[in-house]
Amino acid sequence: MLALAAGALLIGAALLVQGRAARNGDAIGLFTTLPILWNEEPDVASMLKSAQPPHWARKLLADRGRIIPLDTLSVPGARGPLDGMQRMVMAQPRALGGAENVALDRWVHSGGRLLLLADPALTEESNFSVGDPRRPQAVVLLSPILKRWGLELQFDDAQTFGDRSVMLGRTQLPVNLPGRFAVLDKRNCGALGGGIAALCRLGKGRVLVVADAAVLERDDPDQVRAPAFAALLDQAFND
Repeated sequence: MLALAAGALLIGAALLVQGRAARNGDAIGLFTTLPILWNEEPDVASMLKSAQPPHWARKLLADRGRIIPLDTLSVPGARGPLDGMQRMVMAQPRALGGAENVALDRWVHSGGRLLLLADPALTEESNFSVGDPRRPQAVVLLSPILKRWGLELQFDDAQTFGDRSVMLGRTQLPVNLPGRFAVLDKRNCGALGGGIAALCRLGKGRVLVVADAAVLERDDPDQVRAPAFAALLDQAFND
């Protein structure tokens, strides 16, 4: 019960920050199952006093705007979680409900800028066992919204496990068992990096979607993940 109460306090605080940041117009929404804002710990108390350093991506996001953690993209009522927000990162998100798909699509078309990392075979290890709800989403399940935007995520299960790099424009992007996007509607979307990514212009907004999330793995001994993720953020958010 104490853990639940502490969790409720964390969520409540996040919602208060969300309201302030959305009004400021400089917010970056973060919708993810990956341990970017909080380290993987068995309970909330351990999370709050974790000795492990924060994920390196947290600073990259914070350097570009106030981070707003999101646990849903749609709520009943006139004002939704995305209202007033212009930029968002979705990194290996959970499956979306019908109302969330609608809210996300409307948000993008009205001018939202989205970086979406959608990995069909997440390769980073987790402290939590398979089936634990705290474990990051192993296989992204976003077919409805991707199809709506004119994309189909495909996966070659004959690939060899292991890090490699692909060129995404001038960016050297680390990947591991990536998917590929088939572009179903070339009026809105174009493939990048041989299909490992796609850029879609939808209404007034834009989506940069990558079929892999290895760029966000915490371990970065060669110092290639941080600059690659920074380049993805800049490409997604800037004209």
